[in-house]
Formats: sequence, structure tokens, C-alpha cells
Amino acid sequence: MKKSRSKRKAHIPIRLNILFFIVFILFAVLILRLGLLQIVYGEDYKREVEQTNSTTVTKNVPRGEIYDRNFKKLVANKPENTITYTRSTSTKSADMLKTAEKLSTMIKVDTESLTERDQIDYWILKHPKEAKKNTKLTEKEQSEIGNDDYYKKQVESVTKAQLDSLTQQDKNIAFIYRQFNAGYALTPVNVKSKDVTDVEIAKVSENLGDLPGVDTAKDWIRSYDSKTTLRSILGSVTSEKQGLPDESLQKYLALGYARNDRVGQSYVEQQYESLLRGSKAEYSSETDSDGNVISTVQEYAGKKGSDVILTIDADLQSKTDEIIKEALKYGKTTPGTRLLDRAYVVITNPKTGEILTLSGQQYKKGKFEDDSLGTFTSSYVMGSAIKGATVMAGYTYGKQPGYSEIDEPIILKGTAKKSSWFNRDNSFAMNDISALRQSSNSFMMKTALDIAGATYVKDGSLDIPNSAFDKLRKVYGEFGLGVKTGIDLPGEATGIIGQEKEPGKYLDLSYGQYDGYTPLQLNQYVSTIANNGYRIAPHILKQVRDATNEDDEVGALQTQTNPRILNKIDLPKSYFEQVKKGFYEVMNNTSGGTTSGTGATYFAGLDYKVAGKTGTAESFYAGPDWDYTSGIPAPAVWNTTFVGYAPYDDPEIAVSVAVPWAYEGDSDNKLNMRIAKDVFDAYFELQKERAKKADGTDKALYSDKKDK
Repeated sequence: MKKSRSKRKAHIPIRLNILFFIVFILFAVLILRLGLLQIVYGEDYKREVEQTNSTTVTKNVPRGEIYDRNFKKLVANKPENTITYTRSTSTKSADMLKTAEKLSTMIKVDTESLTERDQIDYWILKHPKEAKKNTKLTEKEQSEIGNDDYYKKQVESVTKAQLDSLTQQDKNIAFIYRQFNAGYALTPVNVKSKDVTDVEIAKVSENLGDLPGVDTAKDWIRSYDSKTTLRSILGSVTSEKQGLPDESLQKYLALGYARNDRVGQSYVEQQYESLLRGSKAEYSSETDSDGNVISTVQEYAGKKGSDVILTIDADLQSKTDEIIKEALKYGKTTPGTRLLDRAYVVITNPKTGEILTLSGQQYKKGKFEDDSLGTFTSSYVMGSAIKGATVMAGYTYGKQPGYSEIDEPIILKGTAKKSSWFNRDNSFAMNDISALRQSSNSFMMKTALDIAGATYVKDGSLDIPNSAFDKLRKVYGEFGLGVKTGIDLPGEATGIIGQEKEPGKYLDLSYGQYDGYTPLQLNQYVSTIANNGYRIAPHILKQVRDATNEDDEVGALQTQTNPRILNKIDLPKSYFEQVKKGFYEVMNNTSGGTTSGTGATYFAGLDYKVAGKTGTAESFYAGPDWDYTSGIPAPAVWNTTFVGYAPYDDPEIAVSVAVPWAYEGDSDNKLNMRIAKDVFDAYFELQKERAKKADGTDKALYSDKKDK
């Protein structure tokens, strides 16, 4: 027994020694490993712990401003206080929620835009246990369906009662939290940018240390001159919430835009986005290994967008709009005007293509609506105003200036008689000038028949080849009728080209009773005559300049738009002079009776001399005030038009007027002539007024400008 005990005692030290040896070996390995990490890799791990990352962040700069040709500001940037938030790459939802709760006690927010889904997301974030319980899923079921489907189940399980439990303060926090989530990491987003008070700015600024990611800044919103009537032409800019338009998203992203950037979304703002946008400011943000921002340094201050100077004369535009409004109000007091509701005027410089005025007004239920866009997006049958192009077509296909045609009623088998307004039954010769002066339909039809190689026989039939339509329209197109004018704005209409090829339609085409044109096309046509055959693209951009300085002084010139000639009509200058003589006769010949010019009643004897052509077209109503599904044909109406330029010997402006559906029946209210006369008067009166202001003779006007 004693021997057995002594053997056991002998074995115990051996086991302890083995255990101690193993412990020694482990400690030795541990010490060796620690030494290796500290001595060999210590610097590497230290650098990794201390490692920082640098990320470039961009911030928007003010957009370029828009002026008229006389540097009257039409679109400005209105500065506003803004509260922003920039989250780091490691910011957690709980951190943002905590910051949102603090910020909600310092600012007031408008929660009208808060959606039900926004509120659901917030409720789930605030009540994670209840949200989990709502789903009635086990841990195993939750893991099986995946995180996305599980969250979707949580969203679907939130009850109306649970949502109704949210207080107004909860909604304020939810709104702020949503704004925090609106941008990408390290990209500033606006939490509140409208009606931010100085008190709110002060409160937030004092507590920035407790509001990680929150900052105060200055932002801008687009401000449009309330007096300008060009609002639709100027276009608009998306909000930060709207961001980049879906249809152009990839294009803008490829150009370096952020998804929530504000961009021009229509007309001038959209067309010249690349000029107006400017260059974003760049900041370098240094973050630690946990993604927390350590410091931010401005690398590039950014550059405000360039200012855009338009060719538009805002004062003339305003006066023209008022002229149209007064004419429409007067027109509605005359008989047969139940369908009259709109009128258009385009004024350009025929030598350069600069657009001075794009004016359109609609009159509905006693109120006016701006329809400036209609000057190049809507088309109407324009009538006799286009007869100058028909005479030019005659020249193009072999006629000589001074050529004659027999004015007589055109009577074809099975068709209604077609004749000039002043000659229903007789037959006599007219030349090109008298035909324009008196507005002879028959002369134009005879010219078109000559072009087609057809011979008119009373009570007979005509064989008009389809190519004749093409030949006539080719010349019209060279003047801008029935083709795009090349205006530097989107959405231009090409006009309405009739598809029927009957002989009667061909005759109607020759005096403006078939195809439809835009008011801008009408203007380009008369401008091409005024400048002896150069079809110049109308444009609304005049100059691009550096941004205005702090004193609101216009910046240095960058570029200027030069005339863009689309085509030159290959006819001698004398041919154009012949048509211009006819146009002069239209406005100034007062020989008496039907031999007087059709516009002389309004324009003869003025201080300035106008050349032009009047127009009246029989058409059918195509507006909104008719039930086209009723089976009842739309009523016949008369469109009245005008084209002209002045001064006659050295044109400064070309004017086109279109009054669709001016009247029904025989009650001609001459709105086209009233508008045209008043527009020319307004232009020349404005020029005199500016001349006085420029030379200082008008002391009152000069002092007003100085005071401003």
C-alpha cells in the first residue's frame, strides 16, 4: 500500500513539469508573436490605425442670370439661408435619427410633403421591437426570407393606429431624417432652404458641435421678373427634390451632374444649361478609418454660371403684349367673334435674325394667359400674306419682274368659283405690283398654273401633276414657309402641309388657303424679302458674358451670336426690289376704291414708311371650344394676318401678326391691322424715347435711371 502511494507521488511532479513546460512554450510563442507584431509590423499597424482618406466633395454655385438686350434683368438668383446636412460614410441610421431629433427643436419644417411611406419608415426606426412583432415571423422565417423581404413585411404590417400615434414633433423629425437620407455620403443636401429665419440660423450655428454633419450656408433660388410676359419662353429649373429629369438622367450623369442637381428643364433655361450652370466648388474632406470627417478644405471656389443676354427687348415685348390684349378685348365687342381667343406677334431684325419680341396672348373667360410659345409651336392658315412668296416663285420658274396675268374668276367643272375679293365677274390684266397691292387671288392662281404647265379653260378641268405642289413648296421653303426656321429653342413646329393633291387644293395653296404656317415662319418669310434673299435663322441668344460682380455690373463679353444664313435665294436683287415695291404699294397707295393698297387705310401718311402684305384666310375652327366628337362640322372662320417691315428703305424690324379665328361671317374687325399699326408705333416711339435718354435731352428719364 505504501509502495503504491509513493509511485503516485512520483508521477505528479512529472505531470506538473509537462504542464509547466506547455505553458512556458505557449507564453514563449505569445511573447514571440507580440514581439513580431510590435517590432516588425508595429509601424504598419500604426499607420493603418492612423490612416485617413481624402474625398472630393462638390457644392453647387449660383446659376448664371438672364438679361434682355438692354441689360434689363429677367431672371436672377435670390439668395436664401439654408441648413444643410452631410453624412459620413460610416454614419448609422441611429446617429442620423439622434441628430434629427436635436435639430427638430431648433427649426420649423413644413411636413406637407411627408408621405405615408416616410412616416412608416420613421415609425419602424423608432419602434423596432413592435415592428418585428407586427410581422408575426419566427427567427427562422425571418432569416429565410432575407433582409429586403423582411423589411417589406415590416412596412406592410404597420397599422393605421400605429401611424396615427405619430405626433407633430414625430413628423418634424421624420421630415428632417428623410432629408438627411436624400443625398449620398459626403454630399451636402438641403434640409431646409425656404423661409429659414435668422433666429434658426443662430440656434443651429451655436449648436453645430452637437449636430454632426449639420451646417448653415447660403443657397439660391431662381427669381423671375414679375413684370416680364416672357415667362414661358424663359423656361424653368428643377428643384433639388426633382433633381435631374428622368429622360435626360444618363446624359447629365455622364457630364458630372449629381442626381439632385438643379437643371434647366424647358426653353431658354434648358437650351443654354451648359452656359448657365457654372462650375461647382470643390472641397477635399479628410476622413479617419471610421469614416468620420476630420477636416474640410476648399480646393476650388467654383465659378458662377455665365450670364445670358437675350435678343429680346423686354420693353417692346411688354408693350406688344398690351397691344394684343387691348385688341382682343376690342375684338370681343364686335359681331361674330364667339371663337376669337388669341393673337400672336413676332418682331425681328431682318438683317441679323435677332428676335425682339415673341408675343402671344390667349383670352379666356375674361382672363389673359401668356402664349408666347405659340409663336413657333402652333400653325394656322395665313392667307394672302404669303403672296409675295408666290410672286417670287413665278420669278424662280421663269417669270420676269413686271409680268402680267389676267385677273378673272376661276371656274372649273364641279368646283365652286374662285376669284379675287375685288373682282367676282370681270376680266382684266394686272402686273405683279398691282396684284400685290390689291391682293389678287386670281393672279396668284394663274402664276401657279404657269409653274405647273397647266392651261386654264373656263368650265373645264385641270391636270395638275403632284410635282407642281413640290415646286411651289420648294420656293416657299426657301423663304421659311413650311420648314423649320432654325430658332435656338426646342419644340419648333414645321407647319401643316396639306396631303390632298386635287387641282383645287393646288390653287388654294398659291394664295395661302391650304398649308398652315407658324407666326415665326411668317416673319422669316418677310424678313427674307426685306434683306434681298438671305434666309437667316431667328435667334434669341445675343451674348454670353461673365457673371455680374458684387455691384451688379455686367461682366466681360465672352461670345456674341452672329447671323446664321440658312440659304440664299438665287435671284437678282432687282427681283426682290419689285416685290418690295408691291409691298410698299400695299401700305401706302391711296389711289381710291379697290385700287388702293389693302393696308393703306392704317399706314399711309405716317412719319415712318412701312412695306408689307395683309392677309385673310378662310379656314375652319380648330380650337378647344368645340366638341369634335359630336359629328357636327366645326364652323368656318376667318384668320387675319399681316407681314411687314420698316423703315421701307432701310429695314430695322420685320413684323408678323396672326389672329386665328378672328371672326365668322362678314364682320371683319381688322384686328390684324390694328395690332400691326400699334406695334410699329410702339417700336418707333420707344426708339425716340431711348434716343432722348441717351443724349440727355429727356432730363426726367435720365434722372429716373440715375436714381435706380
